[in-house]
Amino acid sequence: MAKTQQNPTRMELSRLKKKLVTARRGHKLLKDKRDELMRQFLILVRENRELREKVEKGIKDCNRNFVLARASMSRESLNVALMAPKQEVSLETEVRNIMSVDVPSFSFRTRTQDENDIYPYGYAFTSSDLDSAVKSIADILPDMLRLAECEKACQLLAAEIEKTRRRVNALEHVMIPETEESIRYISMKLDENERSSQVRLMKVKDMMLETAHHYKEKMEME
Repeated sequence: MAKTQQNPTRMELSRLKKKLVTARRGHKLLKDKRDELMRQFLILVRENRELREKVEKGIKDCNRNFVLARASMSRESLNVALMAPKQEVSLETEVRNIMSVDVPSFSFRTRTQDENDIYPYGYAFTSSDLDSAVKSIADILPDMLRLAECEKACQLLAAEIEKTRRRVNALEHVMIPETEESIRYISMKLDENERSSQVRLMKVKDMMLETAHHYKEKMEME
């Protein structure tokens, strides 16, 4: 419904028309942004599901290997073997932009490049099951970091999609219809004022003609 307190002037009509053009352009851009966010979100959701299945399988294999290692080694031997880690891992965090949404990006680097440094013990007094368990943990670390990226990115994109959807709905169902109604109201008022002005001008013209030339009396005589 139009806001009747608005001044029905041509300047206000021009302002509302410009506002309507801007609102429609913004509505289109926000819809395009929402659609692209949805596309990126669905890609990440599919990747997140695949990574979760892969990581859960890796953790399951790791736990199985640790159970087997525990069965073939004493608790003291297992604790001593894992007491002093040889390799060191550093986590690095960056930010990348997806449709104006900053999502985290994780990477890691090890203190040394030797792959055998993941084993902090000698092979003489440990079982091969422990080796498999440690190797499986090292193997799933990159997937775990990528899974953390995907899950956080999905959360951030979902929040941005909801925010963009509310803005699109506000423009589509509130702002644009109200502006169009206001434009119609002001246009109707201006047309009404113009017709009233024309009627007044015609009456003034008749009065001037009557005063100057006795136009009415001549018409009656004829």
